[in-house]
Order: sequence, then C-alpha cells, then structure tokens
Amino acid sequence: MKVFVTDCEGPITKNDNAFELCCHFIPKGEELFRVLSRYDDYLYYVEKRQGYQAGTTLKFVFPFLLAFGITEEKMLDFSLRTLTIMPKAIEALRSIRGVMPVFIVSTSYAPYLKALCGILGISMEQVFCTSFDLEGIEFTERDKRALRELAREIASFEVPQDLTHERALKIWERLDAIFFKGGLRYLEGLLSRIETVGAKEKARAVKEVIKRTGSSLQEVMYVGDSITDFEALRDVREGGGLSVAFNANRYALEVAEVACLAEDLYPLAVMAYLFYRGGKEEVLKAAMDWKEVPLLRKGVPSEWLSEAKVGIISKENVAFWVLESESWRKRIRGVKIGELG
Repeated sequence: MKVFVTDCEGPITKNDNAFELCCHFIPKGEELFRVLSRYDDYLYYVEKRQGYQAGTTLKFVFPFLLAFGITEEKMLDFSLRTLTIMPKAIEALRSIRGVMPVFIVSTSYAPYLKALCGILGISMEQVFCTSFDLEGIEFTERDKRALRELAREIASFEVPQDLTHERALKIWERLDAIFFKGGLRYLEGLLSRIETVGAKEKARAVKEVIKRTGSSLQEVMYVGDSITDFEALRDVREGGGLSVAFNANRYALEVAEVACLAEDLYPLAVMAYLFYRGGKEEVLKAAMDWKEVPLLRKGVPSEWLSEAKVGIISKENVAFWVLESESWRKRIRGVKIGELG
C-alpha cells in the first residue's frame, strides 16, 4: 500500500509554532529561541553528539515557556489564532487522501497539531508529534524567577555565524552546563516531561507507519523541509521510496531525491498521484520535465497545476537547489522563520 508521510510546518503550514510561542510569551523570546536553535544545529550536525537528536530545541525552550505562564490551553488558543495554512493545502491533502493514507510526522507541540488537524479533518491517530505531561509539576515562584533570569542570559548570547568559532564554543559550553550537567536542580525533571519527535523519532515514526499499513519503504512518499527530517528523508531514499524536500533548507536538500519549490501544495498532490500510479520512477520522469503539457498527458487534473520548480537533486546540483530553495523558503514563510534550521 502506498502511503504519504509529511512534516507539518513547511509543507502544510507557514508557521514555526514553537518560535512564535517564544516570541509571544517570553521577553526577548526570539533571541532565546534562535540561540537554542543554533545550539541544536551544532550538537546534531556539527559535533554529531552521540544519542542526540535534532529537534531538541522544543525541549530546551519548554521550561522557559512554563516559567512565563504558558499552559496547554494557552498553547491551543494561540495556535488556533495564529495558524497559517499553505494555500491549497486542504484541497491537496483531500486529493491525496483519496488515493492513499496520509500521516503527519511533526516536531511541533501537540496543541498545535490538534488545532491543525481539526481544520484538516485528519485524526490525531495519524499524527506523530511532540507531547508533554504537565500534571503534578512542582514549580515554585523561586524556580520560575531563576528560569526567567536564565532566559535573559541565554537571549543575550551573540552566536557567530561559524558554529565552531571560539566564541560559539564558549556559549555551547555554558549551555551544556545548563542542560546536560545539572545546572539547575529542577530542570531535569521539567525536561523529562516532554517527549520530542526529532530527527530520530521521525525516522522511527516512518517505520511505525509501515508497520501499521503493511507497507514497505519503497511505498512511502516522505515530504520534509528541515534538519529534523534528515534521517527520515535519508532512510526513505535509501529504502527505495520517494523523498521530497519541499521549500527546504540545506539539511533536507542534502539527503532528499527530489526538490520542490512551490507557493501552494498542489505540486505535492501531483507527485502523490504519479507515485500512486507508477511509483518513484514515474515521479522522477516527471521531475525531469516538470511542465504543464507532459503532466496533463499523464492524467494530472488541470486544476492541480500551479507554479513550481521541481527537479532531481544530485551531488552536482545540490548547491544550486540550496541557493534557490532557501531563498524561496524565506519568501514563502518569512525571513525570521525561513532562516531557522
């Protein structure tokens, strides 16, 4: 059975919900999130720390959100008010669901996915996302004050562009002391309350989808756009499935097989239709000549055809696709979100 598995933020929505939550609820939350996001990139992509998974930024920022008064109800309300769905996402996903099961694998917090799935009409049983348990948390005012002060400290860090620069390494050393060496007595307990779906968990989620549906990696179409999709995109490609980098950054483009730059979701519906009919090879053939007439000849409905740049990624052209896609990504989602890993 063919299955469609996609990330949420990027392919389906324009949001970065955790970033937006930090900006709204935490003073200098944008700066705080950016520092911790780059720390996340460093640990996973540069240092390649054993056992670490990309996407842990959402675990790092969670105690600070709690210290500034976030609740599950506030997260859900904020998500419903700020949710920005990609154009034609509802229609495209409805078309895809007509031919194969759709699963969402996201690093985003569960309240955000609940808000989205309520609009899409997709069951949360078909969603893998970051979850947390706030019941019984003992969180004193003194603890909250300490975390607020720590948030101010982290937000003040100025991370160089080079993540291995001496100044950057000193910042990473300080963050290691905070998050991994018992810097605060209660922080470990708070961090244990959140289960992030990062890079490794996304790859495991794909395996779980295969198990549930009785499919194989060859029958999986996976769509991702960032560093947390790195392992899932790689595994699907190596397993013979279709891996698509949609409005992606360099991390996703380095391991995906097909690049797709689009202003709406219909190009993914086209790929899913072709994948359903003829597997990966049918999509690769179309990607080599992604034009209206050839696609119509393949039976693609005319209303699905919209502006898009689609092509096969190779070692020779990946630099081109990184330049094109990261520029496109910032234009579609905004510079602040588009720059995040």
